[in-house]
Amino acid sequence: MLIISLLLMYMAIYKKYEPLLLLPIAFGMFLTNFPLSNLMADGESPGLLYILYQGVRLNIYPPLIFIGVGAMTDFGPLIANPKTMFLGAAAQFGIFFTLIGSIFLGFDIKEAAAIGIIGGADGPTAIFLTNALAPHLIGSIAIAAYSYMALVPIIQPPVIKLLTSKEERKIKMQELREVSKQERIVFPLTVALICGFIIPQSLPLVGCLMFGNLLKESGVTQRLANTAENQLNNIVVIFLGLSVGATATAKGFLNIDTLKIILLGLVAFTVGTAFGVIMGKIMCKLTKGQINPIIGSAGVSAVPMAARVSQQVGQKANPENYLLMHAMGPNVAGVIGSAVAAGILLSLLG
Repeated sequence: MLIISLLLMYMAIYKKYEPLLLLPIAFGMFLTNFPLSNLMADGESPGLLYILYQGVRLNIYPPLIFIGVGAMTDFGPLIANPKTMFLGAAAQFGIFFTLIGSIFLGFDIKEAAAIGIIGGADGPTAIFLTNALAPHLIGSIAIAAYSYMALVPIIQPPVIKLLTSKEERKIKMQELREVSKQERIVFPLTVALICGFIIPQSLPLVGCLMFGNLLKESGVTQRLANTAENQLNNIVVIFLGLSVGATATAKGFLNIDTLKIILLGLVAFTVGTAFGVIMGKIMCKLTKGQINPIIGSAGVSAVPMAARVSQQVGQKANPENYLLMHAMGPNVAGVIGSAVAAGILLSLLG
């Protein structure tokens, strides 16, 4: 386990694979696996990491991170082109596809749901749902989720090229319209309202995401928005990473189930990307070539890496192609979609 933790640190430091969370997770794993370490001990004298872990166990950290994510997210591209919401929704199919596959591989329904959420490519959402449904898998699922988020630039381009023609990848999209301040303020309130009535179990994540965004877009709470985006988010990420990594002990991590989770996570992520692109192709046909199918791959959530991959693949096919802002629409829709999917699974299985 110490060797595995050092390998993850190498990936975070030298390969820069999602270092902001992979490094704390790896170091938490490093600390907890010393033979006489009592950092995760409970009882009368609880260890330091066990105390920090209560924020994970009580599902406090992921919603706090979503406040920060909301404060740094621009929903403008989604508001300007609401059709891209369907691309974000389609990319969540990987979650449910993998859920079914996990059951066939011997996991129970709650474990399968926790594994499937890796396909949403949203680390806090994966931790939130796993802690609620299958807390004994949290270390394996967190490491798999953040590893695949870091590997977006490697995993997605081959899937995009396999499912699209060069002519489709060349398609140029029209410039997005200007979004008014009123629209930006109404949007988070509307999303929270709809989710609150239809899927209330998603509110801890969606509600906090929209609250953070409202802090930003209101224009009157800039100090709070800056705190949520920077200081609060950074502190919670440190606590979350260290304590989640500390759950990855040899007994819970070194087994065949962990290998299955890593493989299923790859399936979830690949299938989610594929269905986003397939929906992009459908919308391309329906709009008579106004939508480049590439941007569908950004629906897997991983903000903003997936959108950048769409931009890079599109520009290789056509140097005059600028898809980044268009891809941000499905990208931020994927953030909402993965949180909603978690809420649906929690309402059915929690």
